[in-house]
Amino acid sequence: MIDFTQVEFGPCATQILGDFGADVIKVERPGVGDISRTTDPFIAEAHGESAYFMSLNRNKRSIALDLRRPSAIEAVRRLIRGADVFVHNYRPGVAERLGLGYETLRQDNPRLIYACGSGFGDSGPLMRKAGQDLLSQSLSGAVSRNPDADGRPQLYPTALGDFSAGMILAQGILLALFHRERTGQGQKLHVSLLDTMVAMQMQEATQWLLRKREVNWVTQYLIGTFQTTDGAVTVVGVFRPNPLADICRALGLEDLSARAEFDGLANQMRNRHLLWPLLEAGFARLSTDECLKRLDEQDVLCAPVLTLDEALRHPQLEANGTLVEFTHPVHGKVKTVGNPLRLSAVKTIALRSAPLLGEQTEEILREAGYQDEEIFALRADGSLG
Repeated sequence: MIDFTQVEFGPCATQILGDFGADVIKVERPGVGDISRTTDPFIAEAHGESAYFMSLNRNKRSIALDLRRPSAIEAVRRLIRGADVFVHNYRPGVAERLGLGYETLRQDNPRLIYACGSGFGDSGPLMRKAGQDLLSQSLSGAVSRNPDADGRPQLYPTALGDFSAGMILAQGILLALFHRERTGQGQKLHVSLLDTMVAMQMQEATQWLLRKREVNWVTQYLIGTFQTTDGAVTVVGVFRPNPLADICRALGLEDLSARAEFDGLANQMRNRHLLWPLLEAGFARLSTDECLKRLDEQDVLCAPVLTLDEALRHPQLEANGTLVEFTHPVHGKVKTVGNPLRLSAVKTIALRSAPLLGEQTEEILREAGYQDEEIFALRADGSLG
């Protein structure tokens, strides 16, 4: 895989494939590299190495090429002639200006899978607009559906669009490889952040398109987060004939569903301002562990509200093998979040640390057939980092 992606959208797609054995060659700018190498605000605490970059670029090799040089572009094309996949997340039109568009590269390698990601699509009025996760959240309608207590739209602090679009991009690459296995044909595929964020709301969008009805799973159902004596719990009162009765039974409260104002979901939501204080009082007198124990006994869906630190130390993550460790050449032992996919035929996943900028440049060029004198010439004309 020849990987021109940066930040999160593309790198998480190529990393998930690299975890399972794909040879991912990351092409970066000399002296700068992937943007995520420098955007970590705490980089000085990590010997100049970005935690962001390390989290998204394990099991890859780095080659630093100055694409302003014709000889560097030729080096890329030589790499691509022997590659299975070329992937980038440039704005539409940028790869073409570099001489790396699909129509050009397919002439060199008809079996090539050409995968690209963008912010908003490869056509239409926003195709050349700079894309970013938070912008796609906003444009997709997701942010407007997440207001705070005062009704102000709230951004999600986790890169939902980037990660999800990356996973779809990885799926697309695998589907294209399977198609090529059957037909011998390469192809181009495209994924946008905007389409992904809209697709994540497919239930809500279909309800709106069909009936012009708004859907909010938190405010329209018996779902909420409640303070306990030592924390908070989330309760999801759905998929049961009478979840309110089950919750009341767990908390030792009277059956509030027997009251006329709380009879049925419609009345419970209509009178939410009356119901919620009664439930909050019930949760507030119990510890988190006691709440969870009681709710579990009634088979009510529930979970504690954990900080990220608490979540990373949870025994379930240890049992799942969620966190992994690799040795970084500068930072030493680094813990990160591993691949969530488990395959019965693959018992362990090899872990190689995220590469230093240009760490494998000469190694990769030699594999592409470059001789020592050619590599010297590339370095002499400024093509290499």
